[in-house]
Amino acid sequence: MIGALPTSLTVLGRDYAIRSDFRTALLIFEAYDDPDMTDAEKAQVMLECLYTEIPEDIEEAYKQAVWFLDGGDMPKPKQAPRKIMDWRQDESIIFPAVNKVAGYETRACEYLHWWSFLGFFNEIGEGLYATVMNIRLKKAKKKKLEKYESEFYREHKEMVDLKRRYSAEEQAEIDRINQLLDGE
Repeated sequence: MIGALPTSLTVLGRDYAIRSDFRTALLIFEAYDDPDMTDAEKAQVMLECLYTEIPEDIEEAYKQAVWFLDGGDMPKPKQAPRKIMDWRQDESIIFPAVNKVAGYETRACEYLHWWSFLGFFNEIGEGLYATVMNIRLKKAKKKKLEKYESEFYREHKEMVDLKRRYSAEEQAEIDRINQLLDGE
């Protein structure tokens, strides 16, 4: 039905209830950004978080979950986009922008469907979030920044640059090397 927001997904002809609140989607994205988790662990987190009862056909359940998290039948880019945002790092600039579009504090509401939140997110216009994303996109594509963008970047480099998160193993190696260098 036009305009319906799914609260279940169909796997092999059977409907399975899902947790469709935006917080569930963000929790799943947080797991997918965790460098300490394997791909299989990330997929397991997605299925356990999204479905109230995990379907027997895991592969189809996974495909349906990705479809839901991608916003359903929304057009997809022809090539995988470069990462220019991080839900955790950008939280402080994402929510004010989403709230401006929504007209209320989305984090304070008891329930907000993921697709409604995604709709608000996709309609973010001018503002701090859009400025940061535009600069990141230009830098990722190695395009020249406008004068005002270069100035903004210099003043807010910490906010604009995406921080890399390391796995515990990678961080231990970095710390070990730093200790060796500091000991000289």
